[in-house]
Amino acid sequence: MFGSKPSKPQNRIDSLIGAGTKIVGDLHFSGGLRVDGEVDGNVIANPGKPSTLVLSEHARVDGEINVTHLVANGVVTGPVRASEYLELQSKARLTGDVHYKTLEIQLGAIIEGKLIHLAEVSDKVVTLKLSGTES
Repeated sequence: MFGSKPSKPQNRIDSLIGAGTKIVGDLHFSGGLRVDGEVDGNVIANPGKPSTLVLSEHARVDGEINVTHLVANGVVTGPVRASEYLELQSKARLTGDVHYKTLEIQLGAIIEGKLIHLAEVSDKVVTLKLSGTES
């Protein structure tokens, strides 16, 4: 919680889905992707590499989102997983469970679903001993 500062989304956008464009089917990407149009399918970043998905206020995604960083200002219907950083801007509308590590929500954003924090996995195991229960 007080450890290293979370990484912010990258400023570099490699691909753009423009306004008026509709993608039907799953979308896999790496790097940065900005969506101003519609995606009817899952939006999934290549695992193991940093990824940034930016959804403008005109964007609509009907499907699962699984990325490292997400900046959303549009409509998402489906589960969202942001393994590092999630920013919901004022016009964001999410319907579905949201898994996040670091979360920033602006006034006006709406989430209809559960917020589930992704806890850091620790390799340290602590054995607890009960006092007074010697056998």
